[in-house]
Amino acid sequence: MAAATSFRAQISANRRNSFLLVLAVIAVLVVLGAAIGYGVTGSITGMVAATVVAIVIGVVMALLSYMNGDSLVLAASKAREVDETTAPQLVNVVREMALAAGVPMPRVYIIDDSAPNAFATGRDPKHASVAATTGLLDKLDREELQGVIGHELSHVRNYDIRFSLMVGVLVGSIALIADMFLRLTFWGGLGRGSRRGSSDSGGGVQAIIFFVSIILAILAPIAARLVQLAVSRQREYLADASSVELTRNPQGLERALVAIAADQEPLEVANRATQHLYIVNPVKKLSDRQMGLFSTHPPVLDRVNRLRAMTGEPPLTNEEMLRSKGLE
Repeated sequence: MAAATSFRAQISANRRNSFLLVLAVIAVLVVLGAAIGYGVTGSITGMVAATVVAIVIGVVMALLSYMNGDSLVLAASKAREVDETTAPQLVNVVREMALAAGVPMPRVYIIDDSAPNAFATGRDPKHASVAATTGLLDKLDREELQGVIGHELSHVRNYDIRFSLMVGVLVGSIALIADMFLRLTFWGGLGRGSRRGSSDSGGGVQAIIFFVSIILAILAPIAARLVQLAVSRQREYLADASSVELTRNPQGLERALVAIAADQEPLEVANRATQHLYIVNPVKKLSDRQMGLFSTHPPVLDRVNRLRAMTGEPPLTNEEMLRSKGLE
């Protein structure tokens, strides 16, 4: 029998890991701006100016997304707002979990889709929304639904909804700056000054930094995206552990994760831009479960076994997990 793992220890570890990953994204943004600035101008002043511009671009994009990001996500997902008269069980469970989490009652939405899934969005607990598909309500029992809603309200309570938004914006800023630099370099002749000034030692250093900045502009968006995905996976582990804290019932969430992941119904409204929001990746199906660096979610089997470790239960194999829901 495996030793029981404290969910508080998981929460603490995942918060720490996520914070470090966000610092890594910020570092990539700053290094890219600095390298471009010095490579183009050959001066410390230019390097500082380019770094400031990179940070300003990130801040402006963050503010725009902060104010309007949730509305765009809900509209793209074709979600409709419901209340106690139109979706009594869902609203009741959301209210129950909101009280347990100590957060304001979020707005509740339903997506008319037979694939079971759910997500939370918003900029903070006072401006949060929870959306669930009709398939989730039809295919899960109340304990499983509590586990899912507990997971989503954990995202709200832990400020994951803001956290993920900010990381996504930083990654987008890096991609935007890198793309602008590469286009100006190859089509606008931005690098000619650096090459002309390379005859003396200072110019030689500038030319080296300039070419390094080109390599960084190519690699930085990929590295930042990998960090973003790692942050997303860490936050899913954190929300799973927090959901158990709220429901005191890891089995409910465990059963829900398996049922959602194993369901073969495609979620029509999901896409690559919104897939990271859902409790289980709606794009990758169970038959394509080779999770890696480019996955938005940890493997469901890993999540299930972390939940089982909390109660001292032995880990499952993938075949045993499927058999537990009669899927084999």
